[in-house]
Amino acid sequence: MEDNIVKILEKVKNGEISVGDALLEIKKEPFADIGYAKVDLHRQIRQGTAEVIYGAGKTPKQIIGIVDIMLKNKQNTILITRLSKESAEIVGKAYKMDYHEDARIGIIGEIPKPTGIGKIIVATGGTSDIPVAEEAALVAEALGNEVIRLNDVGVAGLHRLLSHMDEIMSASVIIAVAGMEGALASVIGGLADCPVIAVPTSVGYGAAFNGLSALLSMLNSCSSGVSVVNIDNGFGAGFTASRINHMNLKTEVK
Repeated sequence: MEDNIVKILEKVKNGEISVGDALLEIKKEPFADIGYAKVDLHRQIRQGTAEVIYGAGKTPKQIIGIVDIMLKNKQNTILITRLSKESAEIVGKAYKMDYHEDARIGIIGEIPKPTGIGKIIVATGGTSDIPVAEEAALVAEALGNEVIRLNDVGVAGLHRLLSHMDEIMSASVIIAVAGMEGALASVIGGLADCPVIAVPTSVGYGAAFNGLSALLSMLNSCSSGVSVVNIDNGFGAGFTASRINHMNLKTEVK
């Protein structure tokens, strides 16, 4: 879709079509109505990132229908989040898809080359946090970012995190994923000179209240520069990190 807009603008520049005709072409079919969904075809133009399919609650048939519209409109990389294994098996028969079961992510098309200004680090407090962290990491990679994974570097063994200070200090954005008391985000926030996105997970014993304890800890962090997304929201963290890592594109356009 974005390539089509560029071609239209080039035609205007070359005098092949008028400004009015170009505007009409751009306005055509901003979304595709397929009954059960209105697929947003202009989102990449507005926001720089194409629509992402939320797989939970959708039937495989519905997902296939949405994917079909996206492919017809030349969306090169399609992300499907919260996709169950059962649905992935059916969708995978219709389209070639790379499915990541732990993260519940399906990716149709190629992962683009990194275009961000730097590297995004995704760090987990423990191994149990990896599924949420992988959702964040895969989303960031699919949106054109170089991602470094630091797994199992929680505060119960602080030396594990400190052994990665070179990576931490060179990152453009850090995603800190942790359950239990969620202390990892505050520690990283006190070490790093870049934005830190905290992701509380539902990992923990009874008093962790399925991630509420980590969420409140992260919201009350005394470290500056720490922002928090919802419990288990790896997608939101990966998406926001990508936005931060691509801020240079706005400067270049101006």
